Amino acid sequence: MYQDLHVIDFHCHFPTEKPWFGGMGPDWRKDYVERVGERRAKIAREQAIAYNKEWRLAWDFPPPEKEHPGDEVQAQRWAEEMDRYGLRAVGFVTGGGNDNLAEIIGPYSDKFIGFAHHYLFAENAVEELYRAVNELGFKGYKLLAPALDRPIEDPAAYPVWEACADLNIPVLIHFGILGSGGGIATHENINPLKLHNVAKDFPDVNFVVPHFGCAWVREALQLCWACRNVYIDTSGSNQWIRWVPGDLTVKELFRKYLSTIGAERLIFGSDSSWFPRGFAVRYLQDQIRDARDLGMSHDQLQAIFGGNAARLFKIELAD
Repeated sequence: MYQDLHVIDFHCHFPTEKPWFGGMGPDWRKDYVERVGERRAKIAREQAIAYNKEWRLAWDFPPPEKEHPGDEVQAQRWAEEMDRYGLRAVGFVTGGGNDNLAEIIGPYSDKFIGFAHHYLFAENAVEELYRAVNELGFKGYKLLAPALDRPIEDPAAYPVWEACADLNIPVLIHFGILGSGGGIATHENINPLKLHNVAKDFPDVNFVVPHFGCAWVREALQLCWACRNVYIDTSGSNQWIRWVPGDLTVKELFRKYLSTIGAERLIFGSDSSWFPRGFAVRYLQDQIRDARDLGMSHDQLQAIFGGNAARLFKIELAD
């Protein structure tokens, strides 16, 4: 238990050396290099590195380690992080493909929660989702909307949404700007309102939009107003607040969402991944402080920082 709360981190990425999405589906980074060439891609990478260095210094985070120790070591490290900070469970939304993540989770099935993260428009997307949940034991499905090569509301994906309804799993879909500084800021799927028709057509599926909407706050709020089956997660540093109008803060985001959708549709996440940083406890500490400063009750705090995730994952809040 962290402080007086049973905490579940809904949104982390397992730091594997393999491609996080297992190499399935479009690779927007590779496509970019092919489109502009290595020279220009290198310039863009250097510009992005400058953003990332400033961000790490601002948060006092060490740079990611250069030598990967292997997935087995990373899993043990994560288990130790959870014990250190008293976390009930951690949701890994990516992990080098479904099979790779299943192997990682295996010895830690009481601590780690897996999300399927295969390509939405793959020919076997439905079958793979059933396999990931029924055979691999996953409890959710993760997508990056701005990394897809087709509109997310394309009817071709409707069989996948039907499977999500049948399996009764939450679907975490990233909208808004993608990546750290120098990432993607425009795409046909970048607006959370692109999910409107899908969420309306599948009211029995719980969709989760991470990072408070990731610079698309108005649209995320409108989506939540229109569709009560849409949740918001709080994950990451939310550094995007620097690139939107006004003097926005994470505390103000909590205030706005609490007053419009309530604590029962807010879910804590950290977006943690790499070592030596490990679990980004700074995010948890800052968000609990903001929530307490706003006068949230213990029940509201418990819902946001663990209860809502436990309900969506269908697990007991206390281990």
